[in-house]
Amino acid sequence: MNTSEVMTVAKEHKINDQIRVRQVRLIDDAGGQIGIIDTKEAIRMAQEKNLDLVMVSPNTVPPVCRLLDYGKFRFEAQQQEKEARKRARSQEVKSIKLRVKIGDGDFDTKLNHVKRFLKDGHKVKVTIMFRGRERTHPELGERLLTRVAESLGDYALIESPPLLAGMDMNMMVAPTLKAATMKLKASDPLPPEEDDDIEDHDDTIQAEETSPSPEA
Repeated sequence: MNTSEVMTVAKEHKINDQIRVRQVRLIDDAGGQIGIIDTKEAIRMAQEKNLDLVMVSPNTVPPVCRLLDYGKFRFEAQQQEKEARKRARSQEVKSIKLRVKIGDGDFDTKLNHVKRFLKDGHKVKVTIMFRGRERTHPELGERLLTRVAESLGDYALIESPPLLAGMDMNMMVAPTLKAATMKLKASDPLPPEEDDDIEDHDDTIQAEETSPSPEA
C-alpha cells in the first residue's frame, strides 16, 4: 500500500505502524480468534502473510485488530456504499388514485399495485378523488384510506395520515423491512395510460376509476 493510500485510509482506520498501542486483541484473516498479543508481533504476522493489520474496534481494551487486505476491504466497502446510495436514489414516490365509489374488484387491483410498489422499496401516495356531492363527505375518503392501511398491515408504515388537499384526500405510505417479503397475487396489468406515465415520468403512476360521476 503506497503512502497516498495510507493517508486516505488513515482517516477511517488505523493500520500497521499507525497502531501505537502496546497490545491488541487479534483476529486472523480467516476470522479466528488469536487472542491478545503485542502489536509488533501482530504487524509481523501481517507482513508474513502480505496483509495489513487493521484496527477494527478502537474503543475496546485492548483494541481489536484484524489481518486483512485493506485495499480489497476498502474497495468492497466503497462498492457497498455505492449500492446503498443507488438504492436510496431508486426509491421513488408512486401515486395511486381511487374514487370514493370504487368497487371491490377495482379496489383489490389498486391495492395490489400499492403492494407491488412497496415490495420494490417505493413510497406510495394514495389519493382519493372526490366528485360532486362527495366533497361534502370527506369521511368517505378517510374510511377508504383506512381500509387501504388496514389491508396493507405491517408491510407499510403510514408516513402521513389521510389529509384533505384541495379536492383530494391523500395518505403517504412507506415500505417496512417486511415489505420485501410480501407475496403478491398475479400482477394486474396497468392500463395503457398508466404505462405511458411510467415511461414518461417514472415517478408517478396514476390509476383513475372510470365510474360515472355522481349527480351534483
